[in-house]
Amino acid sequence: MKKLLSLLLAVLVAGCANIAKVEGEQVVNQRLAVQLAEAWNKVSIPGDSQPYDRWTQEGLSLDELRLWDGIRPGQPLMTLPPGSVPAGQKAPRVPTYAAGMAPDQLVSLLESVYSADGSLVSVTRVEPWLFAGERGVRFEFTVVRKRNDLQMNGVAWVSVRKDELFAASFVAPRLAFYPRLLPKAEAVVRSAQIRG
Repeated sequence: MKKLLSLLLAVLVAGCANIAKVEGEQVVNQRLAVQLAEAWNKVSIPGDSQPYDRWTQEGLSLDELRLWDGIRPGQPLMTLPPGSVPAGQKAPRVPTYAAGMAPDQLVSLLESVYSADGSLVSVTRVEPWLFAGERGVRFEFTVVRKRNDLQMNGVAWVSVRKDELFAASFVAPRLAFYPRLLPKAEAVVRSAQIRG
């Protein structure tokens, strides 16, 4: 029954979402330019104004590439979906970027984006990395998604330029979708360049 409800919710969300095919050069919020060798689907959900672009190959419940650009100190990396906090309850803290964060703090910050809904997240590997032309970090993680216990693998890239955070992350179910779609996500990330 739980899986049926999750499937129905995914269908309802997909029915409300705006989906646009994106290919070639794309610029996220006029700052982070990427080259797409093949098309992705950009998903916008009305009323859900997240501070990142959300792209997918197979559908958001199966894979998701997120791109953040120019997040300034004090800005959150996510917002809570409308109606997600019951009336009378205090909204939980959302992951918020602060200037001067060390690499391990940046990893924890991105990790908390995926654990904010109660999902279990474990970081499995962290390494120095160049992202969008800046020194930063790449890390791999696993997620056991709270809403349906689906086991997912993920990878994230993060760097800071002039106290602004730039990041990307990709998650997909670990058995089939992650190994098949990760090279496509990595190709997008390798092409990332900061403008301005």
